[in-house]
Amino acid sequence: MMPAAQFRSSSKMQQAEDQAFEDDSHHAEEGAINGGGVEVGVADTAPPTPRMDKQGNSISNTVAGGKNVASKIESDDDDYEEERGQLRVNNLAPNGGGGGYWRQGAASRPSSPGAITMADNASEVSSMMPPPRPKSRVEIATSRYSNLSYWRALRVLFYKNGDPFFPGIEIRFKPGRDIGTLETLLDKLSLRMDLPRGARYIFSMDGDRKFRLEELEDGASYVVSSYKTFKPASYGKKNGIWYAAPGGQGWSKAVSRKASIVEVDVPPPGGGTIKPSSGRVIRIINNMDHTVQCRVLLNLRTTQPFEEVLEDLGQVLKMNGAKRMFTVSGQEVRSFSQLRNEFADEDTFYLGIGSVGAAVMMSPARRSRARAPQAAVVEDLSKQRRARSKSRPRALYAPENEIIRTNDYTLLEVLKEEPIRVTIKGLRRTFYPPIHHAPVDNTPPDKKMQLEWVYGYRGLDSRKNLWVLPTGELLYYVAAVAIMYDRDEESQRHYIGHTEDIQCMDLHPSREMVASGQKAGRNRKTQAHIRIWSTETLQTLYVFGMGEFEVGVAAVTFSQLNGGSYVMAVDGGRESILSVWQWQWGHLLGKVATLQEELSGAAFHPLDDNLLITFGKGHLTFWNRRKDGFFERTDIIKPPSRTLITSLQFEQDGDVITADSDGFITVYSVDSDGAYFVRMEFEAHNKGVSTLIMLSEGTLLSGGEKDRRIAAWDSLQNYKRITDAKLPEVAGGVRSIYPQRPGRNDGNIYVGTTKNNIMEGSLQRRFNQIVFGHSRQLWGLAVHPDDELFATAGHDKVIALWRKHKPVWTTQVSYECISLSFHPFGVALASGSTEGHLIVLNAETGVVTTTIRVCGSPLSSVGYNAAGDLIAIASQNGSIYLFRVSRDGFSYKKSNKIRGSQPLIQLDWSSDSNYLQTVTADYDLTFWDIKSLSPEKSPIAMKDVKWHTYNSSVGFLVSGIWNNRFYPMTSIISTCNRSAAHDLLVCGDADGYIRLFRYPCFTPKAEYNEEKVYSGQIASARFLFNDRNIVTVGGTDASLMLWELTEE
Repeated sequence: MMPAAQFRSSSKMQQAEDQAFEDDSHHAEEGAINGGGVEVGVADTAPPTPRMDKQGNSISNTVAGGKNVASKIESDDDDYEEERGQLRVNNLAPNGGGGGYWRQGAASRPSSPGAITMADNASEVSSMMPPPRPKSRVEIATSRYSNLSYWRALRVLFYKNGDPFFPGIEIRFKPGRDIGTLETLLDKLSLRMDLPRGARYIFSMDGDRKFRLEELEDGASYVVSSYKTFKPASYGKKNGIWYAAPGGQGWSKAVSRKASIVEVDVPPPGGGTIKPSSGRVIRIINNMDHTVQCRVLLNLRTTQPFEEVLEDLGQVLKMNGAKRMFTVSGQEVRSFSQLRNEFADEDTFYLGIGSVGAAVMMSPARRSRARAPQAAVVEDLSKQRRARSKSRPRALYAPENEIIRTNDYTLLEVLKEEPIRVTIKGLRRTFYPPIHHAPVDNTPPDKKMQLEWVYGYRGLDSRKNLWVLPTGELLYYVAAVAIMYDRDEESQRHYIGHTEDIQCMDLHPSREMVASGQKAGRNRKTQAHIRIWSTETLQTLYVFGMGEFEVGVAAVTFSQLNGGSYVMAVDGGRESILSVWQWQWGHLLGKVATLQEELSGAAFHPLDDNLLITFGKGHLTFWNRRKDGFFERTDIIKPPSRTLITSLQFEQDGDVITADSDGFITVYSVDSDGAYFVRMEFEAHNKGVSTLIMLSEGTLLSGGEKDRRIAAWDSLQNYKRITDAKLPEVAGGVRSIYPQRPGRNDGNIYVGTTKNNIMEGSLQRRFNQIVFGHSRQLWGLAVHPDDELFATAGHDKVIALWRKHKPVWTTQVSYECISLSFHPFGVALASGSTEGHLIVLNAETGVVTTTIRVCGSPLSSVGYNAAGDLIAIASQNGSIYLFRVSRDGFSYKKSNKIRGSQPLIQLDWSSDSNYLQTVTADYDLTFWDIKSLSPEKSPIAMKDVKWHTYNSSVGFLVSGIWNNRFYPMTSIISTCNRSAAHDLLVCGDADGYIRLFRYPCFTPKAEYNEEKVYSGQIASARFLFNDRNIVTVGGTDASLMLWELTEE
């Protein structure tokens, strides 16, 4: 704003203003300035013709006796009542005559953002018009309030991007005074709209993005979005009066005063009306509790007064003193005559008591302590009617010719919905429908999940699981996925033919095919079996063994001498049945029960395809398969020996080399009679040897699980130690070793470790980590609010931040972690531990900033509210702990505690931060009132609350993921997450299924897209911030996977 003194001090400025005044006069003769926002005219001998707006209302001032009389501006802005009372319009005659005047619109006319304003002690010039010439003190005193549009607030209506059912939010403000910039407006909209990432972009109804506050027009409607993509929809048009925006129907810029304030349902089929009769079957609903409703036969010709009939109907609905009846559209029914005539096509009515008025759809949540946003904007409508007219009140119903018929199918469908009852773990649970939600779509989503990346390596509980393909790719497996990792291209290929976890694998002698065996699942589709597949095309070549394995395939290996024509497999069941297959034909050549416990592995002898060896705890056995299919057994080690044979290799002449858990390496040779004897034995490691591998030049490599050492032995010099190296402690012990370039004597090797990492290096140089994974159970998962980042926390006391395929940082903490949450601004990361500690880290650096002792029980779920000033912590002891959070997200102060009794596993904040919803270990949905610090006992009162996040696996809008008719068996849902755009839902169950639904999903007929790459419970599944990816963690097996959402 420019002070008046500056006008007087600059002659150049005065000349510019004189020219601007002449331009202003020129515009006045043309009759409009800035597109009609404020009009300037020159008085003629006859009064000008009044201008009419779109509704037929006059927006011109009257001209009487050569003087201008401006109509009084009507506004509901209470902040400026005193100023409006002082405003006057004076004649502006730049040439001393003629009587130019300002014409100001009536209350229904939109004001222009480009209006000229003369304020106290200042001359503010709009960017849309040239500045006026300087005036004398007398002129300033008489004309400083000439431009009334400066004092009028803009009235703008905002809709939510992609949500045609959103009722719209009306905001009134004065640009430059109430709201200075577009960013300030976006901040206000973020607080009032339930948007996934807050309000960040504003579009016109045509999809044009608005970059400045000055581009917003009075009375216009706009669409607010968290993303740059505008989604065309019929905003504000699909819903009836209860979802209408405060400004009127749809997104019309102008609202007629004569428009009816009521709406009715669609007319009956055929366009006719229902004829009056002596009786009608109607549906009556208790307005105080919408779950109480009944169909009654009403006698319209009774002699009983209408008021007494209402009381009787109220008794049917358990209401005392029912005195008023309303239609769905909000029209009050006052007599039997109206039921016979005006409302003959209505069949649903609401009963109210006292002076409830037209608030037919008032939610029970509004009458309770809940302060959640309501879908029915009835109070705003009444205010709108008062603001539009100060004449006598309109009737509560309109004549037939004024009724606007709209297709209000959404509301009527909701009214017809009954509470949903779901059986979970043998108990029935009831969920109540919200009064406003998007219609259900039972078709499968347009997106499907495609595995993009698998993190980590399975070294914790498996052996011999690392190979190198001719392409240079590493081959290993995690969960039910076989991974081929190309270090040079930083890419992965995946074989996902298995339906349960892979337990064993072997590479064909040609190195072009793989045999892999899986564990047994709970149904026929997940039986244990063996698959032969191509490493080049990833196509399944053969499947055999269906129904032959009891628990799973404990070991699988190809024969060597005949080029891999045979496959040996050992069942993981009680009898440990060994079987030999000619896999090209699926023929079973023979089988025998080994009756051995804790099998470590099996192998074909390289010089005899009929000689097989099994080894494990307390046994080393040779099996000679005869031509008749029977097996001859020779025990080299047998009970009562408790030595655990961990690995087996062969010398070039066929001698057998074994390693055991005591740290010894033993070499067995055969005598002239064919009997095996111990040729030599030596101690190689301190606390056990985990793996052996014989290189092509005769060097034997051994790895220690406990001492983390890798040693090289020269088999040609009686196993003389050549050298050794030790892995760092963070890498873990040695699980598997394989040369980087098989057949080449360069000393470079890959090492799989017991902490689920893969290292590369040699015994002459240090080892580098190329694959990182969590080494123990993994339960904590959180996604960044604004970036393609996600964090994980596990029982291995490691918290890691990931970007795409690599960790950004990893931090070792002091406690086992089971829950994780990002601050809404992305600055901090909070994790809950099994011992009741809250650990807060700097999300950018991974440095631990705060550690707080919350309680003595595991903190199973943590979550920040939308504003980031509160964090809620759900504990296994059943209580909720609340902490105040500083602005930077690093300081925490205990606020309150809400006591509960059942262990809690999941948590969500409401959009207004007034409520929490949690899921117990028994899958009960509980609600918590933050202000009263008590559990909310009425689920009906909470049905219309909007939730900032939706991670709870139970509830009305996600009830379709339970008892679904398409599931192969009963599923227990372990995790659930709603997408940022509120259109997709991902869930995981206790059997390892990942399913993608449309959101909302509340019918058992909902279809889905499904993937299964886990065997156990899926601990967590989350959408990334842009809804392009999903991250899943496997819980007990510590597996972590990234999925890409692609078009079907």
